[in-house]
Amino acid sequence: MSIKENLQHIQSTLPEHVTLVAVSKTKPVSDILEAYQAGQRIFGENKIQEMVEKHEQLPKDIKWHMIGHVQRNKVKYMAAFVDLIHGVDNEKLLLEINKQAKKHNRIIGCLLQIKIADEDTKFGMTEQEAIQILQSDTFAKLQNINLLGVMGMATFTENESQIKTEFSQLKTIFNTLGALPETNSQFKVISMGMSGDYALAIHCGSTMVRIGSTIFGARNY
Repeated sequence: MSIKENLQHIQSTLPEHVTLVAVSKTKPVSDILEAYQAGQRIFGENKIQEMVEKHEQLPKDIKWHMIGHVQRNKVKYMAAFVDLIHGVDNEKLLLEINKQAKKHNRIIGCLLQIKIADEDTKFGMTEQEAIQILQSDTFAKLQNINLLGVMGMATFTENESQIKTEFSQLKTIFNTLGALPETNSQFKVISMGMSGDYALAIHCGSTMVRIGSTIFGARNY
């Protein structure tokens, strides 16, 4: 099937309240353009340099999501255009995003990355660390970020019940954080679920799925 057909098939399976992020990492500009012409406007990249290069070559109404691990010293390269940063896993990174957004007179959307997986390779903060950030004086002063919700990655495993438990855990943490007075009415994004498990993620409460290979085919490394 073509990229357009893949997209249409996935869109037909998604509930109305679920946003599709087309994960275009390692994919050429021509593939992204094909998805764009099929109506897709939100694309996710995991390397800032690659995203910057693609942003320069592609239509400016694309919303770019940074879905990979973010190093603080690289934030400045994407601050002028990035729409949403999924992987905010510490307070210093939040401060840096705010600082760089301010330079461009922008407000950048952010998601707190919560560690739900059993693997050491996955980044993220604990529920308690997220609460501490939200209740800090520092967070109260951040004017150039918009905290929209949470993101999490399940363990890479065939064990569906484990994945379901981890997704459900993220939904519970989202509910806890969303009930705090420090979060506002825009705190409504739960970014979880990828090509292999997005249906289960939606069942567990996901409102944003990150799908790559099911749209574009296997990654080009």
